[in-house]
Amino acid sequence: MISWISLNMTPGVGPRAATKLIERFGSPEGVFAARRGELESLRIRPETIESIMKREFETAAAAELERVKALGGDILILDDGSYPPMLREIADPPITLYVKGDWQACFEQPCVAVIGSRMCSTYGQNASEMLARDLASRGICVVSGLARGIDSAAHRGAMAGGGRTVAVIGTGLDSIYPKENAKLVDEIVASGGAVVSQFPLGTPPIKENFPYRNRIISGLSMGVLVVEASERSGSLITARLATEQGREVMAVPGNITSRNSFGTNYLIKAGAKLVQQWQDVVAELPADIAASILPPKIDKTESGKADQPALAPADLSTGERKVWDVLSTDEPIHIDVLLEATGLAFGDLNAALVGLDLKDLIRVLPGKHYSKRL
Repeated sequence: MISWISLNMTPGVGPRAATKLIERFGSPEGVFAARRGELESLRIRPETIESIMKREFETAAAAELERVKALGGDILILDDGSYPPMLREIADPPITLYVKGDWQACFEQPCVAVIGSRMCSTYGQNASEMLARDLASRGICVVSGLARGIDSAAHRGAMAGGGRTVAVIGTGLDSIYPKENAKLVDEIVASGGAVVSQFPLGTPPIKENFPYRNRIISGLSMGVLVVEASERSGSLITARLATEQGREVMAVPGNITSRNSFGTNYLIKAGAKLVQQWQDVVAELPADIAASILPPKIDKTESGKADQPALAPADLSTGERKVWDVLSTDEPIHIDVLLEATGLAFGDLNAALVGLDLKDLIRVLPGKHYSKRL
């Protein structure tokens, strides 16, 4: 393991160079045993070759592992059976992965990335939190990038749904960015989630690191959902990487006059799946996973109407029945309208909506709109 960590710490050895070196010499230890001429034939930078020849980071790598463990983390290496299998599939995967939290449980679940703009709108924040909550509550691990805005909302939504979330960062495990999200990281770990990085401890938040982080976000996930993105958003880079990696790309539509909707609307025009609710995301996952999460389809009668949709189930609470009686299948109703029409207190209304949602009787739409499920 030390040779893997040492190679990852060597300046000038990114994932692509590491893949090239390991393919040529068989292992990191083989790289450090290589002759200078063999390294030069691979067009490696002279200063990198010098560092490899001198094994400059061997002692530092052993200390690095101890420091990571002292932080409550671990380091996974590419040939380890614990390395996330989906990430291993991508071209030039990181040869080491710094992890903290219950990463094993996270990677055993199907993962979906929920990402978007740092400078998000209230609509985008609500949509991100709602979709992440709904997915996480149904056993899907939500992956995001710990950035301000949509990413943070996705992590919080997943935890609110009682599920797991993974924060992929572009810094070392000991250098959380942005700093105000340090508490969020603690909450993610405490709730059974995980934090992941390919970078050694002490790595600062430099611009060049974040495209590498984005490759891990999409690489860990079966699909990538973009909630809001401007024309030059980094989320569009992640979506492109997801396409290259053979992942599903999905997007939440937005207001055509909003700058933050340009990227998502563009992705939909280019063929991304339009997402309005969690079922739209699950439907894009492998058939066996989707079948285990989605409710069975309701059989139709000869008249073409569903057997049950208009009849209130017998097991509804008083609050749920009041909401059910107001909702319609045709026109979504805002929560403020429901509050007035049902006469329920806000907390009771929320409880009723959650109960109906868990029974799969209603559709939860962006902007706190609700309708009966068809």
